[in-house]
Amino acid sequence: MILETFSPQETFEFAKKLGQEAKPGQVICLDGDLGTGKTVFTQGFAAGLGIDGPVNSPTFTIVQIYEDGRLPFYHFDVYRIGDISEMDEIGWEDCFYGEGVTMVEWAVLIPEIIPENAVRIKLEKDLQKGFDYRKITVSEA
Repeated sequence: MILETFSPQETFEFAKKLGQEAKPGQVICLDGDLGTGKTVFTQGFAAGLGIDGPVNSPTFTIVQIYEDGRLPFYHFDVYRIGDISEMDEIGWEDCFYGEGVTMVEWAVLIPEIIPENAVRIKLEKDLQKGFDYRKITVSEA
């Protein structure tokens, strides 16, 4: 599925809808260049899970865990990961294969541990279509 959005609010609302439909054990890979709206997307997704508090990118902590929604939400940002063994240190398997939903920003950097059935979402900009334009490609296993 390919969706085009023309504002951060549209991106947020689409992600919110996906969050409302999320199921336990789902792993979502979120990829796109810097500044393509991964944080806005994640915030919308979290809102769809019923998470009310602030949701920020865990760039320096690798994972943030939110348990105040209808499902636990594990938000990974692996942009700064140096070696896949760092993922073992934070217990990624408990998140990926648990009862919550896992979102992995920059999943392209850790392909060896991404489950085959992960949902893959790619965000892209096209400045010719406007500063806030985003092309969102969703592919499900």
